[in-house]
Amino acid sequence: MINEKAVVLLEQIIKDKYKNVKLDNKVFNEEEFYYEFKIDEKISENDFESLEKEINKLDNNCFVKILRISGVYYNGDANNEMIDRISGRAFESKEELDKFLEFLEELKERDHRKIGKDLDLFCFSDYVGAGLPLYTPRGTIVKDELQKEIERVCRRYGFQKVSCPSLADISLFETSGHAMKFNDELFRVESPKGHKYVLKPVQCPHHTQIYASKLRSYRDLPIRYMESDKQYRAELQGAVGGLSRVYAITVEDGHSFCTREQVKQEVMNICNLIKDFYSNMGLYDVFWVSLSVRDYEHPEKYIGSQEDWDICENMLAEICEELGLNAKRCEGEAALYGPKIDFMFKDELGRKIQIPTVQLDFAMPKRFGLSYIDENGEKQVPVMVHRAVLGSYERFIMLLLEQFKGVLPIWLSPVQVNIIPVNVKYHDEYCKKIYDLLLSEDIRVEYDNSKENMGKKIRQSNIMKNPITLILGNNERDNNLISYRKYGSEETYSISIDEFVKFIKDEIRKR
Repeated sequence: MINEKAVVLLEQIIKDKYKNVKLDNKVFNEEEFYYEFKIDEKISENDFESLEKEINKLDNNCFVKILRISGVYYNGDANNEMIDRISGRAFESKEELDKFLEFLEELKERDHRKIGKDLDLFCFSDYVGAGLPLYTPRGTIVKDELQKEIERVCRRYGFQKVSCPSLADISLFETSGHAMKFNDELFRVESPKGHKYVLKPVQCPHHTQIYASKLRSYRDLPIRYMESDKQYRAELQGAVGGLSRVYAITVEDGHSFCTREQVKQEVMNICNLIKDFYSNMGLYDVFWVSLSVRDYEHPEKYIGSQEDWDICENMLAEICEELGLNAKRCEGEAALYGPKIDFMFKDELGRKIQIPTVQLDFAMPKRFGLSYIDENGEKQVPVMVHRAVLGSYERFIMLLLEQFKGVLPIWLSPVQVNIIPVNVKYHDEYCKKIYDLLLSEDIRVEYDNSKENMGKKIRQSNIMKNPITLILGNNERDNNLISYRKYGSEETYSISIDEFVKFIKDEIRKR
């Protein structure tokens, strides 16, 4: 394997070039290689080109691109000291390397951090802390519109919105099993008054308590809850970056409580829900499905009985078969409480992305003592179906920005219509009239009345990727017309005000 060869050569160069190399470790796979080590001197990105050339000198059939240097804990243990990790990728020919370099250039163009900054969607602050994104007014519109859309689709499948606090007593997560499984990822909160809480890392335990708040009948089931709220996970400090991995995660997920007889239909409905949402977003075409089951050699990693796990895994396998999902069975990828169906997408650059998931859980309802009264008046334990469609808003926004290079559909765009006067002095009143009209029609509109010339304003409107730009001058003012351009086109259309309002509303309704 070429990456194995590269990491061995890099180790040799580092040890020849620097003194007192310690705590070193080599890792490689088909995608990348990693060399971890601790030295007294500082290595930076400025050293990458020199290291690449030296590797090629040692073996002229090994072409390397060093990708990054980062800090990691030795052996991945947060109790150990921090060391350096150099990550790279190796190729057997210069042609392969050149093709990869082209891919990296395309990656830069699609980098959500750059796009997010250019479009003024989100930012970070050292005062607030790393891994804690701040959404600007424009970014908040995107997040809120996504929430409206996912809730609109989920309501069609019977989900009802709930809202739970971000704090909980640790006993909630001890009962659910999360405190044991994810102890190192919990943010613990204490006050001078003696309060001891945990910031919620997941929402499912809270939802069990809404279900448990009153007596339930089999006639009530399925009961379906959905929520979009912040969750908090103490990721490794060196792992957070951009929106891909953060401490404060805005998560959309939901939970269904149903009888065993209802499980099959419920899971199939959720799979159809996922198809509906991702088809609307233009992201459903390329995917494969993982049937994620337990690690049979290490049952201690999970909660629940072996019998329940067998039933759950068989149920999901049957559902995958009936839906024609051609699911690949992946051992050891199950959730803490049960097996799951994971939908895997590929983005425009061929990278694998896993967001939607459906998870079957017999264990947690038993641990919380949940029940319903069946048709014979007997108490029964419901089955819990966990599902995430949009998943993390942060990762989903990252996916959208990188997939579409920041060109969002008009219903999702922070600004739907941008108004530019030919001359502010003569056309300001008419522009304000159109601005007020569109605002009253609940259309997100901006009016650029700055002192810049019209050409520069049009270029800026394109830089901000506004879907529709209005250019209003004498002809428009005198004849009550609207002249507009669509993003990416220089063709101008002129129509009446009423026709434009109808046109823009029809465009916004499209999914």
